[in-house]
Amino acid sequence: MIYLFGLGNFRDEVTTARENLHCCTQCTESFPTSDILKIHLRGHSERRFRCSVCDKSFRDSSRLSIHARVHTGEKPFSCALCPKSYARTDHLKAHSRTHAGEKPFSCILCPKSFARPNHLQAHLRIHTGEKPFSCTLCPKSFAQPSSLKAHSRMHTGEKPFSCSLCEKSFSDTSALTTHARVHTGEKPFSCTLCSKSFATHDHLKRHSRTHTGEKPFSCSLCDKSFSDSTAFRRHTRVHSWKKPFNCAHCPKTFARPDHLKTHLRSHTGEKQFPYTLCSKSFARPDVLKKHSRIHTGEKLFSCSLCEKSFGDSSTLRQHSRVHNRKNSTAVLNAKDSLLILTSQWPLGKPFNQIF
Repeated sequence: MIYLFGLGNFRDEVTTARENLHCCTQCTESFPTSDILKIHLRGHSERRFRCSVCDKSFRDSSRLSIHARVHTGEKPFSCALCPKSYARTDHLKAHSRTHAGEKPFSCILCPKSFARPNHLQAHLRIHTGEKPFSCTLCPKSFAQPSSLKAHSRMHTGEKPFSCSLCEKSFSDTSALTTHARVHTGEKPFSCTLCSKSFATHDHLKRHSRTHTGEKPFSCSLCDKSFSDSTAFRRHTRVHSWKKPFNCAHCPKTFARPDHLKTHLRSHTGEKQFPYTLCSKSFARPDVLKKHSRIHTGEKLFSCSLCEKSFGDSSTLRQHSRVHNRKNSTAVLNAKDSLLILTSQWPLGKPFNQIF
């Protein structure tokens, strides 16, 4: 069923939804009834129990004990259906709804529903466009406090989420989860048009454009378009001649980081691409591919002027000069013949009677 709302009705519906959630005006918590909200509000005014590890204070000792588990990592409330455990009973109760499929908090503006009231509150901001959590270091603002917290690490450089299998660390858990698939080989995002799968949704979205032919990133300086933003940004450097990636060993600069990485091997002598059928190794994969054609006899590059084929494009270019020289010689010979003929033609006789 589809509902159409006027702008006034839309705002009224959103306001009603928020009122039904009974949101606290002093923090991001929300509650299903006004009585629970009143009890919660007392906690903001009566805080006599202070945490010895951080500056937070609480109105009773039981709340302080619950908070202490943030520092100790204690999670005494375990789920009976999976290995997960929680520091608070309400968190366990909310988690148990994922097993039961229960989502009692429904959005009145779309068909979505949620297991927790704060998740519904965050979702409503998608409809309103509200972004109440602002960064103090730049103009950006966010719909959720967790998004602001993750963003703030871009300014501080903090990367608290470390991979247990390598030395890499990340500023948010989602980036760590995506990275973990490099080690596990997991590719949960499958293409519906072919058998390929991908580790991230963005990679799947980019791949899907190979089927549709969509190229949404257009260059304003030429007629070229690209299927992904990375290739588009790389292309723009052709027009600007920017080469921001500098070699630390020589004056050369490069437009792309992968080109710099390849170039650095010329200084280190590293050749990490060995060929399996002989003892040779190469610094670049494209050179290895070219070399492999010597063994396979494959000749992909054909001359359009004769029947010859070649194993690489550079040899084809060298060969094409043979035809260019022949054509140049033929043109010069034709010009010489014409000059001789015109010099011997009887004066005053029309030249169109040459044949």
